[in-house]
Amino acid sequence: MQGFELDGRLARDSILLTELGLCQVRLQNERRWPWLVLVPQRNGMSEIFDLPPEDQAALLSETTRVAAALKSVTDATKINIGALGNIVRQLHVHVIARAEGDDNWPGPVWGFGKAEPYDDAIKDEFVSRLLKVLSA
Repeated sequence: MQGFELDGRLARDSILLTELGLCQVRLQNERRWPWLVLVPQRNGMSEIFDLPPEDQAALLSETTRVAAALKSVTDATKINIGALGNIVRQLHVHVIARAEGDDNWPGPVWGFGKAEPYDDAIKDEFVSRLLKVLSA
């Protein structure tokens, strides 16, 4: 979206996959968990309730769509969804696939160990499968 400014930390730690009606869908560069980040393309927003009602509805719809696609592609035990923003204030929603036995199951992903970036082949294969499901 023209004029939209992405927080530098989100840009540094994630990869743009696609844009939906409201949100950028970004892949967190952390191979231990399939982890997507939805960023509403609205400047100056830090809370979901900061969005006008029609954007709130779009965010819920897009989050649900992305979460279902992620579960389909990963066969996750649980999809975790959260909008924290304690460090990065720009409004963004984490959508994380968790599976029994993954690193730190059933604990949280935040602050656990050191991030492990994707290698290109695994990332490309995952992104291809995810985008195929999202576009269906």
